[in-house]
Amino acid sequence: MIQENPITYSSTGVNYDAMDPFKRNAQQEAKKTSGNLERFGFTEVERSRGESAFVIDEGDRYTAHVVEGLGTKNLVADEVRKIRLQDQSDIAYNTGRITRNTYYDKIAKDNVAMIINDLLTVGADPVVVNAYCAVGSSDWFDDEERSNDLTRGIREAVDEAGAVWGGGETPTLKGIVNPETIDLAGSAYGVIKPKERLTLGDKLKPGDAIILVGSSGIHANGLTLARTLAENISKKDEVSLAEAYATQISDGTMYGEALLEPTHIYASLIRDLFESGIDIHYMANITGHGWRKIMRCEKDLTYNIERIPQPQPIFEFIQQESGNDDYEMYGNYNMGAGFAIFVPREMVEDVLKIGGENHGFDMLHAGQVEEGPRQVNIKPLGLTYGAETLGVR
Repeated sequence: MIQENPITYSSTGVNYDAMDPFKRNAQQEAKKTSGNLERFGFTEVERSRGESAFVIDEGDRYTAHVVEGLGTKNLVADEVRKIRLQDQSDIAYNTGRITRNTYYDKIAKDNVAMIINDLLTVGADPVVVNAYCAVGSSDWFDDEERSNDLTRGIREAVDEAGAVWGGGETPTLKGIVNPETIDLAGSAYGVIKPKERLTLGDKLKPGDAIILVGSSGIHANGLTLARTLAENISKKDEVSLAEAYATQISDGTMYGEALLEPTHIYASLIRDLFESGIDIHYMANITGHGWRKIMRCEKDLTYNIERIPQPQPIFEFIQQESGNDDYEMYGNYNMGAGFAIFVPREMVEDVLKIGGENHGFDMLHAGQVEEGPRQVNIKPLGLTYGAETLGVR
């Protein structure tokens, strides 16, 4: 049931209308430095500005570069770690008890996935990932089990992406980062070779099919709202925050653990599609801005969605507790679709087969690109997002 005063994403302090102008201004300032590439004999691919990754033309190949961050998902892990599972049906909270599962291996995968999946959208094959782990106090690393889970998780995720972990930075930022937490982010470098694999939307056209690749759940976007809901449950039921995260959702799992389901990494899928001769026209990582990201390409085209995946129970719970309508939910969350791939209609069956049989992803031929104004129409829900709702350029 939709509440009169829903708890929206912007009301929790994450307002894209406030952030996007800064991003656009930063792009304009950054563009003024592009001439410095000339001394290397390189040029920037100007139309990549405003996309999920920045692309440089190095002559025989393109290279792509990304910086991304995890956000606040690790705060959920810190609370869920306090929950002790006594058996399959009885969940109890024990003050001071710490489970052996720190969840930081999953958090690490989320962080790497946020970086890698953005890099993939321009057709890049990831080469190097660097990690950024900032703390407010060096005491954070005294918990060896948690630290080891984090480093192992980073290594496993980078390996899954087919890249190398090159290094990183671990600053202690007293007074900036909470001493009990860690700020996780990172960067990646990838290669686009042959150059025909560049996917900046040049080939995107009416008639192209829209294929949605299933998500694992919330991924790593929208956690500020999700955390606010747990805080509200804690106050309303007069329980600890950890106990609030132990709330069961419709499929019987704990709210907190459902939030911590790690983000899919789509690198092997995209690599397989290219190597199988699939002519990918465009790709979009459905993260912040939700399904509005489907129209990230700056062309004036209409994206008509005829079929939608069934969102995971975590989204049902968030919608119920927040009182948000479908417009707010699909405008900010992935709602079961983590990645969008745009291909010629005649290649749809091959893409579905490769994604499903070779990689085990839920694949859906969701709709098609058509002539018209730049907008996303989710027809089964009667929702339309116009170009003015996506101000990332």
